[in-house]
Amino acid sequence: MQTYEIEQYELHVQRYRIEANDEANAIAKLFLGEGDPLSLEFVNIADDEGMSILENPDLSSQLFDQGVVKSGDTIIGSIRSIKQVE
Repeated sequence: MQTYEIEQYELHVQRYRIEANDEANAIAKLFLGEGDPLSLEFVNIADDEGMSILENPDLSSQLFDQGVVKSGDTIIGSIRSIKQVE
């Protein structure tokens, strides 16, 4: 049996505390990297992102046979990368 490392896209919510004049200024400061991070919370698996089926035809075909990839899919949902490590 082999060992693999898989990167999976996930959605997280990061909460920040920012001093600003108004909401627009607070968002602008956030985009500039200002603010103090308060918490990080897992939300969900990001199924709308993933590896291209066209760029990974052999893997996609195997996943189709296993019922993971469906007809009409364009990505392998939520998977960013996979590599064998042993």
